[in-house]
Amino acid sequence: MPLSLSRPAFSALRMVLTAGTSLLALTLAAEAQEAPTELEELVVKSGSGGTITAEGYVGTASATGAKVDTPFLETPQSISSVTESQLKDRNPQTLVETLAYTPGTRIGAYGFDPRFDSFTVRGFDVTYSGIFRDNLRQPGAGSSLFKTEPYGLEGVSILRGPSSALYGASGAGGLYNLITKRPTVEPLHEVQVQYGSHARKQGQFDVSGPLGEDEAVLYRMTGLLRSADTEQISVADDRAYIAPAVTWKPDEDTTLTLLGEYSRTKTGGTAAYYYDAARNEVTDYFGGNPAFNDSVQHQGRIGYEFEHRFDEGITIRQNARFSTLKTDADWAFAYAPNALDPRLIDRSAGTFEERLNAGVIDTQLEVKFDTGALDHTLLVGIDATTLRYHSLNGNGISPPLDLDDPDRGDPVDRIPFQTKVKQDQWQLGTYVQDQIRYDAWTLTLGGRYDWVDTTTRSTDLATDALTRTEQTDKAFSGRIGLTYQFDNGIAPYASYSTAFSPNAGVSQETGAPFDPTKSEQQELGVKVLLPDSNTLVTASVFNIDQKDGLYYEVVDLPTGPANIQVQRGKLRSRGFELEAVTSLDTGLSLTAAYSYTHMKIIEGPDATIDNFVSSVPMHTASVYADYTLQADGAWSGLGFGGGVRFIGASYGNDENTLRNSARALVDAAVHYDFAALDPKYDGLRLQVNATNLFDRRDPVCSAGFCYRDQGRAVIGSLKYSW
Repeated sequence: MPLSLSRPAFSALRMVLTAGTSLLALTLAAEAQEAPTELEELVVKSGSGGTITAEGYVGTASATGAKVDTPFLETPQSISSVTESQLKDRNPQTLVETLAYTPGTRIGAYGFDPRFDSFTVRGFDVTYSGIFRDNLRQPGAGSSLFKTEPYGLEGVSILRGPSSALYGASGAGGLYNLITKRPTVEPLHEVQVQYGSHARKQGQFDVSGPLGEDEAVLYRMTGLLRSADTEQISVADDRAYIAPAVTWKPDEDTTLTLLGEYSRTKTGGTAAYYYDAARNEVTDYFGGNPAFNDSVQHQGRIGYEFEHRFDEGITIRQNARFSTLKTDADWAFAYAPNALDPRLIDRSAGTFEERLNAGVIDTQLEVKFDTGALDHTLLVGIDATTLRYHSLNGNGISPPLDLDDPDRGDPVDRIPFQTKVKQDQWQLGTYVQDQIRYDAWTLTLGGRYDWVDTTTRSTDLATDALTRTEQTDKAFSGRIGLTYQFDNGIAPYASYSTAFSPNAGVSQETGAPFDPTKSEQQELGVKVLLPDSNTLVTASVFNIDQKDGLYYEVVDLPTGPANIQVQRGKLRSRGFELEAVTSLDTGLSLTAAYSYTHMKIIEGPDATIDNFVSSVPMHTASVYADYTLQADGAWSGLGFGGGVRFIGASYGNDENTLRNSARALVDAAVHYDFAALDPKYDGLRLQVNATNLFDRRDPVCSAGFCYRDQGRAVIGSLKYSW
């Protein structure tokens, strides 16, 4: 489906594209005349995509916090990372598993559900507004959420707290920047096979290196094919994934990287267990219909990152990406006992087709200069996002769930589409940031202004009745932060930041488009990079106020109860976070985190005011360590890993009448490098990872609806690298 822009958006975006493309062409043409015929080995690193400078588990710098490569000690907000080493050791299979050991991050609030990468940070849902890919917004609407393949990532940078001063549309809790694997100068070749729980079979490969001897052109190709069941009947987890990338670096000052991806994922339209609301308990019965439970999503993206450094400390950058996805799904939902036969559970059913196209482009000018004793890094930019969302929905009924034969699949007649929604949204933002350094002080000042236009058309297909709504939003967002670096590696900081986030999609309850979400934060913290030790410790306290956020709640619709998105009045989150990461020469790597989150409803329904927000635990903690034996001979290839994730007690609804118990989940790993046996086996590695080792499947309730934690999964992998 072609990307559609309203006239104001098209004009603004055309100016950005034209200026950026012309500048790109002129720069490359000029550099081509002066490019040397032989180039020295170059380290390819994009300063604008958010790539992480790291040693083992310890990330020390990224462009995620400032859009220019900045040490974490100078970033005046809480920031952390999941590095490539952590990904290798833990072998996560989903994005939520990737983030399981990061502070403030709450995964599993909706129990087992492979359909979406849904999670919160500091109590706020960031599923729709806080996911960025290579420092560009990754929009989502309805059930149209881009799926993330962790094998295609080289890391994740996490910036906590409102961050719209640079990024525009982003949430109160912060943003998660997913960093795509990029071409490498050093040749890389890897093939791997995996087998695990629920008949999981997977093959994958990753190859990269220079094309030609001069190393001016680099490539990377990453791919994966998986066939898998899950713990839930009729819910698959199949995926085909391919991600090509090419970098052209004609000289040390110019870089152009192309990044692409295509994937097809098949899973279930429903994944939940039946929740017996009368008894407030989750059963072991599948709540859907095994004969009417398919969800297939196709998604793709293509984009580029361009950077050129001029003399006199001037750098221009332009990042752009077009993304598209299409989802077709059938679902059934068991919601209440049948009035005539209590052994039967009534099930509603539905089918939907959704499409989402999004274009994002960000053009930046970075200038480094001095004014007396002050050193400046000035960043000026303009970015634009356009989004088109289409949704077709049909609702009906399914044959009931029979408790005497709960795994039986019952055919469902085709459900015709009854409603159609089309939504076009464009956003244009201009921003400026100045990082001012004096001696050990760094003052960060930033501001941004956004214009957002949203047009929504809702059609009743039975009557062809059309409802059209238009919404225009504009807002200023800002950030001010101050840090000081002591010689011993201690860096205290203070900051104030705001966020503004338009919301794509419409309310299934009212049919109206969602209002923008606004938030502000005050934060104090300290970061410590221990001298002569690859160890980073961070601590922070924060206060966040948010208005008009999106959340899921069970709402009575004409077709029956449904878990849908709603908007709330005002929420307040206050808390404390502590994180420590280290990778030592002794073979030990470790990450540990603790979070205290006190989150309440300030404005909302009468029965919820001053209550705690559902499924936000006050205490969470985690620790994961990996150790490789420091021995001679065959034992030197053996290593062990393990972790514990503690999720404290929370309420299961906003009325605070349900409670979720505290729980601790254990993960474990063992790995062996066969080169320790014989050098001829160099590059061969066997690894086994287990998540939720003791198979705890406790109930967890969110917004008054209850689920069950995902059970144990064990995956063995055999990798060969050369």
